[in-house]
Amino acid sequence: MARRVLLKLSGEALAGGKGFGFDEETVRGVALQVKAAVDAGVQIGVVIGGGNFWRGRQSNAIDRVKADQIGMLATVMNCVYVSEMFRSVGIGTEIFTPFAVGAMTKLFSKDEAVKALTEGKVVFFAGGTGHPFFSTDTGVVLRAAEMEADIILLAKAVDGVYDSDPKKNPNARKYEKLSISEVVEQKLGVIDLAASILAMENHIPMAVFSLEEPGGITAALAGEIRGTMITAD
Repeated sequence: MARRVLLKLSGEALAGGKGFGFDEETVRGVALQVKAAVDAGVQIGVVIGGGNFWRGRQSNAIDRVKADQIGMLATVMNCVYVSEMFRSVGIGTEIFTPFAVGAMTKLFSKDEAVKALTEGKVVFFAGGTGHPFFSTDTGVVLRAAEMEADIILLAKAVDGVYDSDPKKNPNARKYEKLSISEVVEQKLGVIDLAASILAMENHIPMAVFSLEEPGGITAALAGEIRGTMITAD
């Protein structure tokens, strides 16, 4: 079992079957799984994508910088909601952002974030890197490096890494294990290229698994990967 973990949750997956916003049952299920790991002593940081509200790169009508800023705010909304759902099941939480958001979050500080983790709180890292042109993928790897996390767990709407899109190709082959350099070389798109290189340079392993699989988060947080393991080379 890893001591400190960065968990990346897909915004789209948190929407459940609705396709937009939040599915409360799905989020509560995540909270209960995370609580079991926190109670077992695992330190957990969380990054959430904003795709259940906004995907700026799909918009050609507005400036890219503004589109990315809207995406950052979408991740803040997600973290505020999910943080409250975590609190409702008895988990202490803190939310950090790389920019001021009134009294709703705290300005990111490594020392403060580590302190919260060691106190047994789940720490949410919202707002990405705080800069446009960087995805939440880059944000999660950056925070994992800063927090000296043992592993990044990527809970997605798909149950692992495939050699092609399994939704389009019924014969797509699932990988059980890969290295991060293979992910980059084969352009498998697990996370974006900038994030992949950052993970490779900092020797941070990752695992991809399905958010929808019952008990998938519990298993991953306990070290049982029911998807694809990506080694740090």
